[in-house]
Amino acid sequence: MSTRFLVSGMVQGVGFRWFVARHARSLGLAGFARNLPDGRVEVVVTGPDEALPALERLLRSGPASAQVEAVERSSDPAPVPSGKSFDII
Repeated sequence: MSTRFLVSGMVQGVGFRWFVARHARSLGLAGFARNLPDGRVEVVVTGPDEALPALERLLRSGPASAQVEAVERSSDPAPVPSGKSFDII
């Protein structure tokens, strides 16, 4: 099962997905980050449960140019593509 984060605020056009990808890979997480039409960034990950709190902290801070207002976390039964890659969509 995967975990889905929805990040809102000023998170598009500021390198947020690249920031997430770099940190998710370093934490051993697979999945993807993508911009949503409503201005949020969706992050879906799978991997070690112990890495999720660290990722969530990073999502709440974001890169220096971002202004994160909220992070929603939920379990997502949709599978993440197999392998250990983390993609930017």
